[in-house]
Amino acid sequence: MSRLSFAVPAVLLVAVLAGCATATPYQPLAKGYGYAEQKLETDRYRISFSANSSTDHQTVQNYLLYRAAELTLERGHDYFVVVSSSTHGEAGRSPTVGVGLGGFRIGGSGGVGIGIGTSTGGDKTAYRAQAEILLRSGTKPPEDARAFEAREIKANLEDEIRRASF
Repeated sequence: MSRLSFAVPAVLLVAVLAGCATATPYQPLAKGYGYAEQKLETDRYRISFSANSSTDHQTVQNYLLYRAAELTLERGHDYFVVVSSSTHGEAGRSPTVGVGLGGFRIGGSGGVGIGIGTSTGGDKTAYRAQAEILLRSGTKPPEDARAFEAREIKANLEDEIRRASF
């Protein structure tokens, strides 16, 4: 078996390892990542979104707002009011994958070599956002900067949502 015949499995391994470093998709909480909510009172909820270090700050905030809008509509309401919110970042290390293809010699004996390596790459931050919201029905008060129209939020953020592929 030639060294070149190892190339295909090696490249597939790299593709699998590289897939480990993708951003957290919009999904219910699974293995520590995704959204969750907790009912606190009749129309008061605490929602959160936790992401890996490959997910940027803006995406985490968008996912939190999107979940608030979804929850509002699922419960038969029109808008939500953010009572409190916070975003926390935790420094971490991001995995990286490297591939190298060795040289070969023409004439005589030679060969091709492939090297694969993984390491923790540069420092990145894993974000977790949380908000307490009130669900409301009717027309959103235009003077309340903490109030968000659920259908509008959902429509405006829809193109930013990357769902998990099962």
